[in-house]
Amino acid sequence: MKKVFALLAILGLFTFGATSMYAQDDQNDQNVEQTEQVQEVAPVQKAATDVFASSGDDQPFHQVLKTKFIEGGVGWMSPILILLIIGLALCIERMIYLGLSKTNNKKLLADIEAYMKKGDIAGAKELCRNTRGPVASIFFQGLDRYNEGLDNVEKAVVSYGGVQMGNLEKGLSWITLFIALAPSLGFLGTVVGLVVAFDNIERAGDISPTIVAGGMKMALLTTVFGLIVAIILQVLYNFCLTQIESIVNDMEDSSISFMDILTEYK
Repeated sequence: MKKVFALLAILGLFTFGATSMYAQDDQNDQNVEQTEQVQEVAPVQKAATDVFASSGDDQPFHQVLKTKFIEGGVGWMSPILILLIIGLALCIERMIYLGLSKTNNKKLLADIEAYMKKGDIAGAKELCRNTRGPVASIFFQGLDRYNEGLDNVEKAVVSYGGVQMGNLEKGLSWITLFIALAPSLGFLGTVVGLVVAFDNIERAGDISPTIVAGGMKMALLTTVFGLIVAIILQVLYNFCLTQIESIVNDMEDSSISFMDILTEYK
C-alpha cells in the first residue's frame, strides 16, 4: 500500500511539474507574440505621427494661393486677376454710392409738408437741395415746376426718376461683363492646357501621368480661378441689385406721397 501511495505521489509531482512547464512555455509564447505585435504596431504609429506632424506644417492660405496662381500660368491667370480687381472696385463703388443714396424719406416728406402748409416753396426746395439721395433730387425737380401746374410736376418727377434709376444702375453692365468673362477665360485656359498636354504626349510618344500632369494642372487651375472670380462678383452684383430695388421702391412710394401733398396744398 505504501508503494502505491509513493507511486501516486511521484506521478502527481511529475504531472504538476509538467503542467508548470507547459504553463511557463505558454506564458513565454504569449510574451513573444505581444512583443511581435508591439513591434508591428510601432511603425504604423510612427507613420501616423509623421503624417500628423507634417500636416501641422502646412503653408498659409495666401502662400498656397500664390503657388497655385503661378502654376496656372501667369499669362492666363493675370487677366482673370485683373477682372477680379476691376470688378471688386466697381462693386465697392456701387455699394458706397447706394449706401449714400438711402435717406429717411418719411421725415423728408413730413418736412416738405410742413413747408407747404406755410406756403414756403423756396424753403421746401432748399431742404431738398441740401438733402442727399435721388428722392430729394426728384422732389426738387417737382417743386421747381410747382407754379407750372401739377401735370408738369408729375412729368418732371417721372422723367427725373428715370434719370436717377440710370444713375443707380451705372457700372453694373461692366460687372456683368466681368462675371461672364472670368469663367470664359478660365475655360479658354482649360482648352489650351489640354492642347499642351496632347502636344506633350505626341512629342514623347507615351501616355504617362508625368507628361500629362503639367497641361492638365494648368487647365484645371485656370478654370477654378475663373469660377471663383465669377462667384465673388456675382454675389456682390446681386447685393447691389437688391439695394437698387429697395431704393427704387422707396422712390416710387415717396413720389406718390409727394404728389398727394402737392395736390392737397395746391
